[in-house]
Amino acid sequence: MRSIWNGSISFGLVSIPVKLMNATESHAISFRQIHLEDGGRIRYRKVCELDEEEVPASETVKAYEDADGTVIPVTDEDLASLPLPTARTIEIEGFVPSSAIDPLQLDSAYYLSANGVPAAKPYALLREALRRSGKVAVAKFALRGRERLGMLRVVDDVIAMHGLLWPDEIRAPEGVAPDSGVKVRNAELDLADALMNTLGDADLDTLHDDYREAVEELVTAKAAGEPVGEGEAEEPEGKVLDLMAALESSVRAAQESHGEDGGHGDEVADVHPIKTGRSGGAKKTGTATKRAAAKSEAPKKATAKKPAAKTAAKDTAKKPAAKTTSAKKGTEQKPATKKTARRPRKRTSA
Repeated sequence: MRSIWNGSISFGLVSIPVKLMNATESHAISFRQIHLEDGGRIRYRKVCELDEEEVPASETVKAYEDADGTVIPVTDEDLASLPLPTARTIEIEGFVPSSAIDPLQLDSAYYLSANGVPAAKPYALLREALRRSGKVAVAKFALRGRERLGMLRVVDDVIAMHGLLWPDEIRAPEGVAPDSGVKVRNAELDLADALMNTLGDADLDTLHDDYREAVEELVTAKAAGEPVGEGEAEEPEGKVLDLMAALESSVRAAQESHGEDGGHGDEVADVHPIKTGRSGGAKKTGTATKRAAAKSEAPKKATAKKPAAKTAAKDTAKKPAAKTTSAKKGTEQKPATKKTARRPRKRTSA
């Protein structure tokens, strides 16, 4: 990596020579402006508005415009003469927990490298002190003509520095929040929680810039003289009127994209009872409630089956009798007549 600044870290009376290097790089595709008719390059020139002549960089200087329109030239020599203790020093002001730094303040990121062999030991000392304390260092440094605020923290075995915006550079979010009268129901929060659980953790390493890849493919196709097809633009969705329906649809879509079955799992069980609750049914939710209901219904079903079994047995016993009576009514009546005739004979003999 190429260093963009050389200086030292001031850690009390300890001075650590370091080099400053950019920790990030931009992969954005840069375009130039051309004349469409002939492909000529469009350039911007610095022209004096008084004599309308182009001015070289050597004749241009900075200037401050006062409120009344007065222009006050400020040269690089003027700025260099200012007493700036952090001109070549990253001066540590103190240490705070990382949670004390508002992410809104985070700006550019840099790596700090030990500059030379003598700097290795104090560099490692500061690094291990930061690691063991679990805190970050707040420092001031000067870069590109202005004093800045920075945060030092440990990344792997390297001290990284994040440029911070000054607190007065953070705008208050006045008038940004929605109307305070908006209320969110517990059922909506339950669905939002289910959606968050279904989406799971975000793997930042798998995310990439789809738009940049599409632009690269477009440029490659045009350079090769290939026809460029128009992509299918997604139809804009209408205004969401039913928040619950939108949340439920989002949960189902997330489950399908993650290969989950919409009819299994405790998270799904927490979602489906909410739908029935809207139509006026029971609002009990959860797998435990369903199991309790199943247990309470089990004895009733078992009791109801016993009479049915007895009835079936009686019907089975009656069936053979029903088959014989239809064809042999006369045969069955004869034994009955003989029985009534035998009883008087016995009484007479007595």
